[in-house]
Amino acid sequence: MNLKQLSELLGLSQTTVSRALNGYPEVNEATRERVLQAVKETGYRPNKAAQRLATGKAGSIGLVMPTAPGHQSDVHFGEFLAGLGEEAVRHDFHFVIMPSDPDDEVAALRRLAISGNVDALFIAYMRAHDPRLAMLKSLSMPYVVHGRSFGAELDYPYLDIDNEGAFYDATRLLLQLGHTRFALMNGPIHLDFAIRRRNGVIAALAERGLTLEEDCISHALMTDEQGLLAMERFLQLPERPTAILCSSTVMALGAIRAVNQAGLRLGEDISLIAHDDVLPLLKPENFSVPLTTTRSSLRAAGVRIAQRLIGTVKQAGPFPDQELWKTELIVRASTGPAPQQA
Repeated sequence: MNLKQLSELLGLSQTTVSRALNGYPEVNEATRERVLQAVKETGYRPNKAAQRLATGKAGSIGLVMPTAPGHQSDVHFGEFLAGLGEEAVRHDFHFVIMPSDPDDEVAALRRLAISGNVDALFIAYMRAHDPRLAMLKSLSMPYVVHGRSFGAELDYPYLDIDNEGAFYDATRLLLQLGHTRFALMNGPIHLDFAIRRRNGVIAALAERGLTLEEDCISHALMTDEQGLLAMERFLQLPERPTAILCSSTVMALGAIRAVNQAGLRLGEDISLIAHDDVLPLLKPENFSVPLTTTRSSLRAAGVRIAQRLIGTVKQAGPFPDQELWKTELIVRASTGPAPQQA
């Protein structure tokens, strides 16, 4: 079925049907619902090329994907994209993904923006003083940042979680359990979330007159292998830490393997809190010792960013410009009182 046939079926002009499908505000809600119901019943799919000519909109969200030999993919980003895609499908929006050398992201974003193939952009994996922000601000195109840029002025649209607050609260819980020797397994040192999580730990410790020693900090890709290596190093310290904060349940897999190989008991000899991005194949309650976690869904973040981008393109707002989500602290068996002798 084409647009003309659908219009004749509904007894409406092609212009009215097209405007209803493309979210124009001058079409009343009853007519829009009638058109959408007919679309469901007939299986009508708008011609994207014709739709673009009629509306000036591509019906697409753009992102740049850094890739190069040796550049590792990330399961966390895959879960975020799943949420973004989930919402895009509801609105018949597409993704346009531009692969780029990691050192060429700013230029790649500009090329994507001026290509005419996308209506909106988003960026993720924010860095301190992120150079991509200035370029995005110079464009007349909607965009949303997933995360924030440490040290940059907060004058851009973003969705982030309170990483500093999450790790501050997690550290406070371990302090209340009597722990005084702490270690942090964190993401790469240049990423905003890692900076804020480290600051949260340091702030909570400072309130008790404690410090986070440099040899008790690991910054690395958030993989199980890096979790194993970091925990092995921590356990070899003259005064090994009894409280571990971990930036990912993926890293926690390796960390716990190192604890078990050392003959130690999680939740007794060593307490561990990990951040849970709600990855479907890695549920913290299903670990051999259920993990205490700070929790915030990456998929939900993807859904929300898609809602904001698509809603802005369709002029269906208003939407909040900046959102900071609180995380949930869930206590399970991987945290316990500090051991008397360790």
